[in-house]
Amino acid sequence: MPALQTVAIERRGGAAIIELRRPEALNAWNDEVTDDLLAALKEVGEDDAVRAVAITGAGRAFCSGADLKADDGIVAEDGLPDLGESLRTRYNPVIVGVRQLQKPVISLVNGPAVGVGCSLALAADLTIAAESAYFLLAFVNIGLAPDGGASAFIPSRIGLARAAEMAMLGEKIPAAQALEWGLINRVVADDQLAAEGDALLAKLAAGPTRAYAGIKRQLAAWSEAELGRQLELEAEIQRGLGRTSDFGEGVAAFVARRPAEFTGA
Repeated sequence: MPALQTVAIERRGGAAIIELRRPEALNAWNDEVTDDLLAALKEVGEDDAVRAVAITGAGRAFCSGADLKADDGIVAEDGLPDLGESLRTRYNPVIVGVRQLQKPVISLVNGPAVGVGCSLALAADLTIAAESAYFLLAFVNIGLAPDGGASAFIPSRIGLARAAEMAMLGEKIPAAQALEWGLINRVVADDQLAAEGDALLAKLAAGPTRAYAGIKRQLAAWSEAELGRQLELEAEIQRGLGRTSDFGEGVAAFVARRPAEFTGA
Protein backbone atom coordinates (compact mmCIF):
# COMPACT_ATOMS: atom_id res chain seq x y z
CA MET A 1 0.00 0.00 0.00
CA PRO A 2 1.35 3.48 -0.83
CA ALA A 3 2.61 5.44 2.16
CA LEU A 4 -0.08 7.49 3.87
CA GLN A 5 0.59 11.23 3.89
CA THR A 6 -2.25 12.75 5.94
CA VAL A 7 -3.21 9.80 8.13
CA ALA A 8 -1.22 7.47 10.37
CA ILE A 9 -2.10 4.01 11.68
CA GLU A 10 -0.76 2.94 15.06
CA ARG A 11 -1.31 -0.62 16.25
CA ARG A 12 -1.54 -1.52 19.91
CA GLY A 13 -2.12 -5.22 20.29
CA GLY A 14 -5.50 -5.98 18.77
CA ALA A 15 -6.36 -2.29 18.41
CA ALA A 16 -5.54 0.24 15.71
CA ILE A 17 -5.64 4.02 15.98
CA ILE A 18 -6.21 6.01 12.80
CA GLU A 19 -4.96 9.55 13.34
CA LEU A 20 -5.61 12.48 11.03
CA ARG A 21 -2.29 14.28 10.57
CA ARG A 22 -2.78 17.74 9.12
CA PRO A 23 -2.40 19.61 12.41
CA GLU A 24 -1.25 22.78 10.68
CA ALA A 25 -4.67 22.91 8.97
CA LEU A 26 -6.59 21.66 12.03
CA ASN A 27 -6.94 18.37 10.16
CA ALA A 28 -9.10 19.95 7.47
CA TRP A 29 -10.36 17.37 4.98
CA ASN A 30 -9.07 17.43 1.39
CA ASP A 31 -8.77 14.86 -1.41
CA GLU A 32 -5.61 13.38 0.07
CA VAL A 33 -7.34 12.84 3.41
CA THR A 34 -10.09 10.94 1.60
CA ASP A 35 -7.59 8.67 -0.14
CA ASP A 36 -5.65 8.05 3.06
CA LEU A 37 -8.72 7.40 5.22
CA LEU A 38 -10.13 4.95 2.70
CA ALA A 39 -6.77 3.16 2.52
CA ALA A 40 -6.49 3.07 6.31
CA LEU A 41 -10.02 1.72 6.75
CA LYS A 42 -9.33 -0.94 4.14
CA GLU A 43 -6.09 -1.95 5.83
CA VAL A 44 -7.54 -2.30 9.34
CA GLY A 45 -10.69 -3.89 7.98
CA GLU A 46 -8.78 -6.65 6.21
CA ASP A 47 -6.36 -7.26 9.08
CA ASP A 48 -7.82 -10.01 11.28
CA ALA A 49 -5.37 -9.08 14.03
CA VAL A 50 -7.14 -5.72 14.38
CA ARG A 51 -10.30 -6.15 16.43
CA ALA A 52 -11.11 -2.56 17.42
CA VAL A 53 -10.41 0.81 15.78
CA ALA A 54 -10.18 4.40 16.98
CA ILE A 55 -10.20 7.59 14.92
CA THR A 56 -8.66 10.77 16.31
CA GLY A 57 -6.82 13.90 15.23
CA ALA A 58 -3.30 15.19 15.74
CA GLY A 59 -2.71 18.54 17.35
CA ARG A 60 -5.46 20.87 18.55
CA ALA A 61 -8.39 19.59 16.47
CA PHE A 62 -10.19 16.39 15.65
CA CYS A 63 -11.19 17.67 12.19
CA SER A 64 -12.15 21.22 11.21
CA GLY A 65 -14.26 20.06 8.28
CA ALA A 66 -13.79 20.49 4.56
CA ASP A 67 -10.65 22.34 3.55
CA LEU A 68 -12.24 25.46 2.08
CA LYS A 69 -8.83 26.86 1.20
CA ALA A 70 -7.91 23.86 -0.96
CA ASP A 71 -8.30 24.24 -4.71
CA ASP A 72 -9.36 20.65 -5.27
CA GLY A 73 -13.14 20.78 -5.39
CA ILE A 74 -15.14 19.21 -8.22
CA VAL A 75 -16.44 21.76 -10.72
CA ALA A 76 -19.50 21.29 -12.94
CA GLU A 77 -19.49 21.99 -16.67
CA ASP A 78 -20.78 25.53 -16.10
CA GLY A 79 -17.82 26.30 -13.83
CA LEU A 80 -19.77 26.25 -10.56
CA PRO A 81 -18.85 23.93 -7.67
CA ASP A 82 -20.47 20.49 -7.77
CA LEU A 83 -20.75 19.82 -4.07
CA GLY A 84 -23.03 16.87 -4.68
CA GLU A 85 -20.36 15.00 -6.58
CA SER A 86 -17.79 16.00 -3.97
CA LEU A 87 -19.92 14.31 -1.34
CA ARG A 88 -20.42 11.19 -3.44
CA THR A 89 -16.70 10.77 -4.14
CA ARG A 90 -14.87 12.41 -1.23
CA TYR A 91 -16.81 12.23 2.00
CA ASN A 92 -19.60 9.67 1.76
CA PRO A 93 -17.36 6.68 0.95
CA VAL A 94 -15.43 7.30 4.18
CA ILE A 95 -18.56 7.68 6.28
CA VAL A 96 -20.01 4.50 4.79
CA GLY A 97 -16.66 2.76 5.31
CA VAL A 98 -16.74 3.56 9.02
CA ARG A 99 -20.34 2.45 9.41
CA GLN A 100 -19.80 -0.80 7.50
CA LEU A 101 -16.52 -1.78 9.17
CA GLN A 102 -17.15 -5.14 10.81
CA LYS A 103 -15.31 -4.06 13.93
CA PRO A 104 -16.16 -1.57 16.68
CA VAL A 105 -15.03 1.98 15.94
CA ILE A 106 -14.64 4.73 18.52
CA SER A 107 -13.87 8.37 17.87
CA LEU A 108 -11.57 10.15 20.30
CA VAL A 109 -12.49 13.79 19.84
CA ASN A 110 -9.47 15.71 21.06
CA GLY A 111 -10.61 19.15 19.87
CA PRO A 112 -13.06 20.83 17.51
CA ALA A 113 -15.17 18.49 15.37
CA VAL A 114 -16.59 20.83 12.77
CA GLY A 115 -18.74 20.36 9.67
CA VAL A 116 -18.02 17.03 8.05
CA GLY A 117 -15.50 16.50 10.85
CA CYS A 118 -18.46 16.39 13.21
CA SER A 119 -20.11 13.87 10.88
CA LEU A 120 -16.98 11.72 10.97
CA ALA A 121 -16.85 11.78 14.77
CA LEU A 122 -20.51 10.72 15.00
CA ALA A 123 -20.13 7.99 12.39
CA ALA A 124 -18.22 5.97 15.00
CA ASP A 125 -20.02 3.48 17.20
CA LEU A 126 -18.88 5.23 20.37
CA THR A 127 -17.73 8.82 20.75
CA ILE A 128 -15.52 10.06 23.59
CA ALA A 129 -14.61 13.73 23.82
CA ALA A 130 -12.08 15.74 25.75
CA GLU A 131 -13.57 18.42 28.00
CA SER A 132 -12.28 21.21 25.76
CA ALA A 133 -13.67 19.67 22.57
CA TYR A 134 -16.78 20.90 20.85
CA PHE A 135 -19.10 19.90 18.02
CA LEU A 136 -20.23 22.35 15.37
CA LEU A 137 -22.45 22.01 12.31
CA ALA A 138 -20.83 24.98 10.64
CA PHE A 139 -22.47 24.37 7.26
CA VAL A 140 -25.14 27.05 7.67
CA ASN A 141 -22.42 29.61 8.38
CA ILE A 142 -21.28 29.30 4.76
CA GLY A 143 -24.73 28.90 3.26
CA LEU A 144 -24.92 25.11 3.20
CA ALA A 145 -26.89 22.31 4.87
CA PRO A 146 -25.39 19.45 6.93
CA ASP A 147 -23.82 16.52 5.11
CA GLY A 148 -21.63 13.48 5.73
CA GLY A 149 -24.63 11.75 7.27
CA ALA A 150 -25.11 14.39 9.96
CA SER A 151 -28.77 14.79 9.01
CA ALA A 152 -29.26 11.11 9.86
CA PHE A 153 -26.94 10.62 12.82
CA ILE A 154 -27.87 13.69 14.85
CA PRO A 155 -31.71 13.60 14.88
CA SER A 156 -31.63 9.89 15.73
CA ARG A 157 -29.47 10.68 18.77
CA ILE A 158 -30.83 13.94 20.14
CA GLY A 159 -34.20 14.49 18.47
CA LEU A 160 -35.44 16.95 15.88
CA ALA A 161 -35.59 20.03 18.11
CA ARG A 162 -31.95 19.91 19.13
CA ALA A 163 -30.85 18.77 15.68
CA ALA A 164 -32.60 21.80 14.19
CA GLU A 165 -30.86 24.02 16.74
CA MET A 166 -27.45 22.62 15.80
CA ALA A 167 -28.09 22.79 12.05
CA MET A 168 -29.85 26.17 11.82
CA LEU A 169 -27.96 28.19 14.43
CA GLY A 170 -24.50 26.86 13.62
CA GLU A 171 -23.28 27.29 17.19
CA LYS A 172 -20.63 25.37 19.09
CA ILE A 173 -21.91 22.53 21.28
CA PRO A 174 -19.36 22.03 24.07
CA ALA A 175 -18.51 18.45 24.98
CA ALA A 176 -20.39 18.60 28.28
CA GLN A 177 -23.55 19.79 26.53
CA ALA A 178 -23.14 17.16 23.82
CA LEU A 179 -23.01 14.51 26.55
CA GLU A 180 -26.07 15.93 28.31
CA TRP A 181 -27.99 15.89 25.00
CA GLY A 182 -27.00 12.28 24.28
CA LEU A 183 -24.97 13.20 21.20
CA ILE A 184 -21.85 11.45 22.52
CA ASN A 185 -21.02 8.73 25.05
CA ARG A 186 -18.39 10.11 27.42
CA VAL A 187 -16.45 13.25 28.33
CA VAL A 188 -13.06 13.05 30.02
CA ALA A 189 -10.37 15.47 31.10
CA ASP A 190 -8.16 16.56 28.23
CA ASP A 191 -5.11 14.84 29.68
CA GLN A 192 -7.07 11.61 30.17
CA LEU A 193 -8.44 11.19 26.65
CA ALA A 194 -5.57 9.02 25.40
CA ALA A 195 -5.65 6.76 28.47
CA GLU A 196 -9.44 6.45 28.37
CA GLY A 197 -9.28 5.67 24.67
CA ASP A 198 -6.58 3.04 25.18
CA ALA A 199 -8.58 1.35 27.94
CA LEU A 200 -11.78 1.22 25.90
CA LEU A 201 -9.94 0.03 22.80
CA ALA A 202 -8.25 -2.74 24.79
CA LYS A 203 -11.61 -3.84 26.18
CA LEU A 204 -13.22 -3.93 22.72
CA ALA A 205 -10.19 -5.62 21.16
CA ALA A 206 -10.45 -8.39 23.75
CA GLY A 207 -14.18 -8.78 23.24
CA PRO A 208 -16.36 -10.87 20.88
CA THR A 209 -15.56 -9.22 17.55
CA ARG A 210 -18.28 -11.00 15.59
CA ALA A 211 -20.86 -10.11 18.22
CA TYR A 212 -19.84 -6.46 17.92
CA ALA A 213 -20.28 -6.71 14.14
CA GLY A 214 -23.72 -8.20 14.67
CA ILE A 215 -24.64 -5.42 17.08
CA LYS A 216 -23.53 -2.82 14.53
CA ARG A 217 -25.74 -4.45 11.89
CA GLN A 218 -28.73 -4.56 14.23
CA LEU A 219 -28.46 -0.95 15.32
CA ALA A 220 -27.84 0.25 11.77
CA ALA A 221 -30.85 -1.69 10.47
CA TRP A 222 -33.02 0.09 13.03
CA SER A 223 -31.61 3.63 13.03
CA GLU A 224 -29.90 3.89 9.62
CA ALA A 225 -32.09 1.83 7.30
CA GLU A 226 -32.33 4.84 4.97
CA LEU A 227 -28.77 6.11 5.39
CA GLY A 228 -27.91 5.59 1.72
CA ARG A 229 -30.97 7.52 0.63
CA GLN A 230 -30.23 10.25 3.17
CA LEU A 231 -26.64 10.62 1.94
CA GLU A 232 -27.93 10.99 -1.61
CA LEU A 233 -30.49 13.58 -0.47
CA GLU A 234 -27.71 15.52 1.25
CA ALA A 235 -25.70 15.40 -1.97
CA GLU A 236 -28.62 16.67 -4.05
CA ILE A 237 -29.38 19.52 -1.66
CA GLN A 238 -25.72 20.45 -1.28
CA ARG A 239 -25.26 20.54 -5.06
CA GLY A 240 -27.98 23.16 -5.32
CA LEU A 241 -26.71 25.18 -2.39
CA GLY A 242 -23.19 25.12 -3.80
CA ARG A 243 -24.47 27.11 -6.76
CA THR A 244 -25.93 29.94 -4.67
CA SER A 245 -24.53 33.39 -4.11
CA ASP A 246 -24.76 32.84 -0.37
CA PHE A 247 -22.35 29.91 -0.57
CA GLY A 248 -19.84 32.00 -2.52
CA GLU A 249 -20.17 34.77 0.04
CA GLY A 250 -19.90 32.33 2.92
CA VAL A 251 -16.64 30.86 1.69
CA ALA A 252 -15.19 34.28 0.85
CA ALA A 253 -16.09 35.52 4.32
CA PHE A 254 -14.58 32.45 5.94
CA VAL A 255 -11.29 32.84 4.07
CA ALA A 256 -11.19 36.58 4.82
CA ARG A 257 -12.14 35.96 8.47
CA ARG A 258 -15.06 38.39 8.34
CA PRO A 259 -18.80 38.05 8.99
CA ALA A 260 -20.75 36.80 5.98
CA GLU A 261 -23.39 39.05 4.42
CA PHE A 262 -26.04 36.68 3.13
CA THR A 263 -28.75 37.90 0.75
CA GLY A 264 -30.81 34.73 0.48
CA ALA A 265 -29.88 34.29 -3.18
